[in-house]
Parts: sequence; C-alpha cells; structure tokens
Amino acid sequence: MPALTRAEAAERARILDVRSYTVDLDLTRGEETFGSTTTIRFTCAEPGATTFLDVKPGRLHRAVLNGRDVDPATWHDGRLPLPALAADNLLHIEADMRYSHTGEGMHRFTDPADGRTYLYSHCFLDEAPRIFAAFDQPDLKAAFHLTVTAPEDWTVLANGTTTRTAPGRWHAAPTPPVSTYLFAVAAGPYHTVRAEHAGLPLGLHCRRSLAPHLDADADEILDITRRCLDRYHEIFDEPYPFDSYDQAFVPEFNPGAMENPGLVTFREEYVFRSAVTDTERQTRGVTIAHEMAHMWFGDLVTMRWWDDLWLNESFAEYMGYRVLAETTRHTGTWTEFAASRKPWGYDADQRPSTHPVAPDDVPDTAAALLNFDGISYAKGASALRQLVALLGDTAFLAGVNDHFARHRFANASLADLLDSLTRASGHDVHAWARAWLRTTGVDTLRAEPAADGTVRVVRDGTRPHRITVATHTRPALPGTPGSTGTTRTTATGTLDDTTPALDLPAPAGPAGTALLLPNAGDLTYAKIRLDPDSWTTATRSLGELPDPLDRALLWTCARDMVRDGELAPADYLDLASRHLPAETDTSVIAGVLAFARGPLADTYLHPGSRPRALAGIGAVCLRLLDRTAAAGDGTGGRTGGRTGGDTAGVRLSAVRGIVDAALTEEDTARLREWLTDGRVPGGPPLDPELRWRTLLRLCVLGAAGEDDIAAELRRDPSATGHEGADRCRAALPDPRAKDAAWKALFEHDELSNYRLVATAQGFWQPEQADILAARVPHYFPAATEAAARRGAAVAEALGRHAFPAHAVHPDTLAAGEKCLHDGGTVPALRRALADRLDDLSRALDIRTRHPH
Repeated sequence: MPALTRAEAAERARILDVRSYTVDLDLTRGEETFGSTTTIRFTCAEPGATTFLDVKPGRLHRAVLNGRDVDPATWHDGRLPLPALAADNLLHIEADMRYSHTGEGMHRFTDPADGRTYLYSHCFLDEAPRIFAAFDQPDLKAAFHLTVTAPEDWTVLANGTTTRTAPGRWHAAPTPPVSTYLFAVAAGPYHTVRAEHAGLPLGLHCRRSLAPHLDADADEILDITRRCLDRYHEIFDEPYPFDSYDQAFVPEFNPGAMENPGLVTFREEYVFRSAVTDTERQTRGVTIAHEMAHMWFGDLVTMRWWDDLWLNESFAEYMGYRVLAETTRHTGTWTEFAASRKPWGYDADQRPSTHPVAPDDVPDTAAALLNFDGISYAKGASALRQLVALLGDTAFLAGVNDHFARHRFANASLADLLDSLTRASGHDVHAWARAWLRTTGVDTLRAEPAADGTVRVVRDGTRPHRITVATHTRPALPGTPGSTGTTRTTATGTLDDTTPALDLPAPAGPAGTALLLPNAGDLTYAKIRLDPDSWTTATRSLGELPDPLDRALLWTCARDMVRDGELAPADYLDLASRHLPAETDTSVIAGVLAFARGPLADTYLHPGSRPRALAGIGAVCLRLLDRTAAAGDGTGGRTGGRTGGDTAGVRLSAVRGIVDAALTEEDTARLREWLTDGRVPGGPPLDPELRWRTLLRLCVLGAAGEDDIAAELRRDPSATGHEGADRCRAALPDPRAKDAAWKALFEHDELSNYRLVATAQGFWQPEQADILAARVPHYFPAATEAAARRGAAVAEALGRHAFPAHAVHPDTLAAGEKCLHDGGTVPALRRALADRLDDLSRALDIRTRHPH
C-alpha cells in the first residue's frame, strides 16, 4: 500500500477539518476478523473538491457520503476516493477488519498458559486504518466516540473511561481532539488494579496469568505514577488533559510503550516474572515517566507532520529521565543514560543512515517510520539537556509552558516551539537549533592541561557546548567505588560556535596525579577523549572514582575508542578485568558486559581470540559473584539500591554474565549443575528467565537438546516459555533444527512477531559458524522476500535480529551491498540492513587495525 506523502497530507489538511469520529467495533465475529463501523463528520473549505479516505479492510461492505453510496469497488491500495465533497460532510463506512499477529493494527493474542484471548490496538504510525476508516495524519485531530461489542466476560479499555451499558456492550467517554494514531482500545479478560490520585482514576492491567506478578509490583508502579503526575503538575501550567490514566501491559507489543492518551500501552516484559536489577526497575520507571510526558508533548500538542517527530520523542525522553530522578528513589537515571542509552545515539549518528534530530524533509510515512531511532530519542534528549544548561531551567520551562498554552489540543511545528523558547529566554534559540537539530554527526571534546596551568578544552566539530570539566586528584589510591580517597573539583564554560577551544582554570591538585574529564555531568552530546596522562590514570584507577556517572562516561569513552579503532578490543577487556569486579552500579555493569559480550567478543575480535575473551568475561563475573557472596542469595532485586547499592542486582548481573560467557566443558558442567539444582551455589535461584537463559547456552554448545527444551516448556508453558523454546530450538547445532528455524523465519508466515524474533535470536551463533556458513549468502534474498510479504514490523525484525552478524567477512558485506544495490527491499528492511552492514564494515576495519 502506498505511503502517505507530505504533499498529500498538506493538501488534505488545507481543505478538510475533521470534527469527530464515531467508531463502533464488534469483537465477537471470530478469530480472523472484527466488525468496524465508522461515521466521520468533517467540513471542506472547497465544496466540490475530491479527496481520499484511508482504510485497510479485510472487506469493505459499504460507504455512504452525504446520503450517497460510494462504490466500494473504487477502493484501491488502502484508499477510498471521495468525490464532490460538500461544505459539511457525513461519511459512513462499514467494514470487516483483520486481526494482526505482528503488533500492528488490532493485535490478537491467545495466552498459551490458560487459553484466554486478548486484543489491543496499535495505531502508530499509520496503522489506524487497519481498525477504523480515517483521514490518517497527525494534523487532522478530532474527537472520538467509541462503542464496542465484546464477549460478556471481557473488559474493554479505551482513551476515555469506559462503561458497560449492557452485557458485552461498552461505551467510552468522548475524547478531546486527538490524532488518529493515538486512538486506543484494549479488550479481553484483563486483570485490573484500580486506584485514584487527586481525583484522577488510575488503572493497571495485564493478562490474568501475569496477575500475581503485577500485583507484587502494583504499589511501586502506582507510586511512581502518582509522583510523576505531581511533578508534571508542578512544572507544567497545563493540568493533565484527559479524564483517566490507565496503563496496560500487553503481549507481543513492538515498541517499549505507546503514549495513547488515557490508555498507555506497555510491553508486558515490564511485568517482571523473574528477578531484575534495580537498574531494570529504574528503566521501567523512566518509561512510565516518558509516556506520561507525552500526554503534553505529543497528545495535548501534536506535531503537524512527522519531520517534527523529535517534538514528541526527544522531549519525552528527556523528561522521563529527568522527572524520575527528581521525584523517586531512582536518582541515578543519568548514569544509565550515559552508560547504555546515549551510546545508542552515538552509534546511529555515525552510520550512513544518520539524519538530523529535526530533518528538513520527511517525504512520506514510510520515511518517517525509519526515524524512530537513537537520534530521535537519545541524541534529541541530549540536545535538550544541553539547551537547558544553556538557557537555564526557568527560561526553558517558561518557553515550554508558553508553547502548550498557544497550541493546546492543536498542532505545532519546530518553529513554533523555538519562538516560544526565544520569547521566554531572550536567546536566539533558532540559531541554536540550526547548529544542533539540523546537523548530523558527533562532535569530540578533549581536555588537556596547558603550560600555564589552565585546562584547554578542544572541540572537533562545530556545535556550541556548555560543559563542565572535572579534575580528579589522587585517583590512584586503593579503594572501591565511592572511596573518599579521590578529590573531585570542576570548572564550567561554554564553547561557542566560533571558538575552537575553551580555556578554564585548572583546579588545584598534586602535579601529575590529575585525571581531566571533559563533559563531566554529561550535559552535552559529544564523544570525549582524554589526554595521555589522564588516560593512563583512568586505566589504572577507573574503578576508584567516586561518581558513578564519571565512571560511566569513562567506560563509554573506552567503548567509543574501540569502535573507532583507537583502542584494541583486548585492551578494553583488560580494563573490564581490572575494574569491573569492584563496580557497584548495575547500569555500568550492564553496559560494559553488553558491549564486551556482544559486539566486541562476537564481531570485533578475530575468532581465534574469542575463547580467551569469553573466559575473561566469565572470570570477571565470577569475581563479581564472589565479592557479593556475603550479601545473600540475590533473589529479588526489589529493594536493592536504597542503601549500599543494588547488591542483589550485581549478583544477578554476574550470574547472567557467567551463563552467557560459558564455552568450555567445565563451563557447561557448571550450567548443567545449576539447571539441575535450580539455583546458583550461594547465589540466586534459577527463576524462569535464568533457566531459559541457561538452557539456551547449553543448546548453543550442544550440551542440551529437544528433550531438555520440552521438559522446560512443561515447567514454564507461558508465552515467554514458548518464546524461550523457539529460541533454544533455533540455537541447536543440528542441521534439521536449523532447517526448521529457517523455514519458520523466511518461508512460512505463521510466527507472531515475538516468536519470530525469538527464533531469529537463536539461529545465528558464532560457535556454529561452520554449519551456518552455507546459509549466510541466502539470508539476503530470503529476508527481502519475507519482508515484502509480512510488512514493516517483521521487516525490521528480520533486518535487526535475523542478520548474520557473526559472519564478519568481506563476502558477507559484498552480498549485503549487492542486495541493497539491486533494490526491491522494503524501507524498513533496507534501513535495518544498511545499519547492520555498516556495523559489519566497522568490525572488519577493527580486525584489520588490531589483528591479534
């Protein structure tokens, strides 16, 4: 189906004003389709004009415009022509719509644990016409009136509060004007926890089989919800703009969450079935705060077109991290941002597919969908954090509130926001935006001691930066993170757009013992590099620095140096061996282990060096486990981080790392013993997540088989268990298992989105390179054909998860480049392949630079 172009959207918006949608859904018509009746009231500024309606039905039964039938046969490729419009128009559409199993449109899921069925909508970005007929673009906002017929034992949720008006019949309160992509409905035998805050109804919802796990965390989730609402009401003049606040944790959800007004949908992995680290709890909290920020950024005031996507995502990203830190016990959000989230932005911004935070041209919805990446989220949030550092918080919030007041329940552009910020601050924010939001790439900052005793910050790039430089003196004293043996002092200044270097007074300290850290506090978006003496000090004393954010910045610096070919992968592993065993912050541990065990061990190192690398990673994790042995069994992670760090989370991270790094017969014997005993000696019990993780590694190494997988699935017959079984089966080093997984991925279309991802994650394994080699060149045509059949969500999954990343060879690169050159790949797959091929090219370059 053709993507909606910007020109088409502008023309529709020029002549149409949509007043309301009345939508009636019948969810009782079986497992394949549901009934959808839509009545749209709209005006036309040019009577007699022709336009088109967006609708993607299984079958279009009837269309009536102003009392005249419109021939359903004129429908083509998702569009129904509407001729001879009147000044005031009434359009009536009756259709059958298809359920989805890929997380798009109306997703239908049957829980294997109990056989109950659940539905939820996902209208983003252009999927609303899979549910109801619409003028589907963000700047044609309208009020929604929804009624739903559902099985009598189901609950129905929507953007407005819902009321059961008869058995199986539900009515939702009308909404204020909202965009079509924000329409939301969920239906099924959901388990619900109700609450209220300041007169606002609150609700938490999940599948019934997850009810005990949601109930265990409901107080925590509701406490964060209340605190965030209170904080947003403190900093925003406009009160929460909708009539209720429901949060539904739904199965097989593609994004992390979706900001539907009044009914936020989350991926249900945020209902924790197993032990998690405190950082993972913090991440859930950031997501809650992020989606709540969207009630203002995106829902109350909405972009006119998708080129201003950043007005939604960058602001919500920034506010999510900020507000959670300001209002809850999770005060370390910016450490996790520096350790894990920001590198996502740096990586995306150095690929050929990079784009400005606010691109000048987004020609259609297909192009817009590709921009939901580390640039729109992490880089955009970093840019806003830098803007706050430049303007000051008072002026920034005054500008934001002016923006809300001028455009409430309407649409706005980047220029509108910049005007508000300029009025409030007196700064030329338009000039700042040209430097920050209209350009691509990453600046690099270096801090060097000057001969006159000052510190000189040198910039490789052109953006202005308000930065802080920290000087650590006596950092080589023995101790642990948080040691008082280190003295930290700071100086702050601004690199403007004409000054290539900034001179700052150097804090006093013993000569020769200082570590100069540019961008301390992580207030700007730039890679950092240290002067030679500071780098030497960092390699000796990284783990002794008292501030976890400083440590995260240095680990990210080391990561960037490996990716840029400036630091040998083996040297990064040596840093981890020396400093990670003393680390107490689980976000830092997670970031280091993810990089070391993932791209570094699997792609940057030559295959012959990989066994030693895995052994080293495993040894680091064993030392982490030993260091925390006296702290208990690490079973919960529910109270970690409140005093003395998240010891249980550190232990859990260590156990995960030991499992993932297993390679030798001794390693597999250890894992088999853990799986049999159901716990780590002196450590945590093996809950479902750890059991499937352990079994997967055993399957990869040929130390477990189908009987073990079947037994584990009997133990855990949940949806997550079925995904675990798919992942393990695809990972078996057996040609028959690989053949079955290949067909499931590329030839058959039965797998849901989550089970397809699980199968893809299990399929390619570096340990199995020999038996997989013949399949590598066939991946590109197979993925191209499957993506064309199954749509954008599956296309992105096939490019991201099913790519043979382990096959670091010029032939793989050549085959991929030929695939892109030949054309025929849908946009979502093309973008994913381009990014993966760039990663592969980088890995080849690193191997060339560091052959040992």
